[in-house]
Amino acid sequence: MKLKKLMILMCVSLMIFSLAACSPKANPADTDGELEEKIVVYSTHGESMIELVADKFTAETGVKVEFINLKAVLAERVRAEKDNPQADIMYGGASSIFMELKDEDLFSAYEPEWGTEINPLFKDADNYWFGTIQTPVMLFYNSEILDPENVPADWFDLTKSEYENQLVFRNSLSSSARATYSSLLQVFEKQNKLEDGWQFMKDVDANTKNYYSSGSLMFQAIGRKEAAISFATLNSIIDNKLKNNLPLEVIDATSGSPVITDGIALINNAKHPNAAKAFIDFAGSAEIQGLLASEFNRLPTHPQALDTSPAWMKEINFKIMEVDWQGLAKNQSEWMQKWETEIKSSEKDPK
Repeated sequence: MKLKKLMILMCVSLMIFSLAACSPKANPADTDGELEEKIVVYSTHGESMIELVADKFTAETGVKVEFINLKAVLAERVRAEKDNPQADIMYGGASSIFMELKDEDLFSAYEPEWGTEINPLFKDADNYWFGTIQTPVMLFYNSEILDPENVPADWFDLTKSEYENQLVFRNSLSSSARATYSSLLQVFEKQNKLEDGWQFMKDVDANTKNYYSSGSLMFQAIGRKEAAISFATLNSIIDNKLKNNLPLEVIDATSGSPVITDGIALINNAKHPNAAKAFIDFAGSAEIQGLLASEFNRLPTHPQALDTSPAWMKEINFKIMEVDWQGLAKNQSEWMQKWETEIKSSEKDPK
């Protein structure tokens, strides 16, 4: 009888051990409990990029990642689900959007393992969001259309008559376009000349041929020589130059280029908080930031990630526009509403 009891005890112990081995690993940064079996991530990043991070996270932790690429409607989706959040993490989007959502009580504070390694410019002082990518937005041109001496030296040259129908841009649903348009308006606001800013935007619109809801369509228009000048995130310009062989050259604007911090945050009342925190630790680590730099030309915020990043990231040098991102976050929605309804020409609606 004793032998039989011993055998039963050993079998039960073996089953417990086996179940533990198959369960997701505990988060080393979180002692409140085991990792949940899955997380849900809302993102603006391309699917190939999210999938790379998700697959590596699952391989390391056993946690399944369900992700949805929401592009321009990400913030609206998070807002709509405030009382019953369906996602655990918001991954991607300009820091100004993260600031807006923080003020709306949509995030939970959490400092990742790598949080202290990055520049304070790339994170929230109260630990509600952290930057995983720094994203300069820069002017560029097709060098087969314009010679260097004929390109605009600055954003404020875009209103000149010689650039009529030579401009194509993203529409304001793009987070980088929203941040850029708002940054330019803020230059005037700081001088108490916001009305002059709206006139500037109207004059730029007059020279603009089309707006696009897709970055790829915009670059295709430049490649087909339908227009010569645009702006985009630096990584997109580099990608299209190196991978698609487009004859693109970057313009280092005299007043600087806005540098957007692309962030990550834990959604308030997330259903899988432990696994979500582990994902934030993982996604912003030097290893993953370096991998995204190599695979997708994303400029890291983590200084150690530069050790494994492409050479151009160590060599790139450009002027940075002084932007009050906190102030911009408060005005951006109102300004972009006015831009869309009162300033931008209706016949140039996004294609």
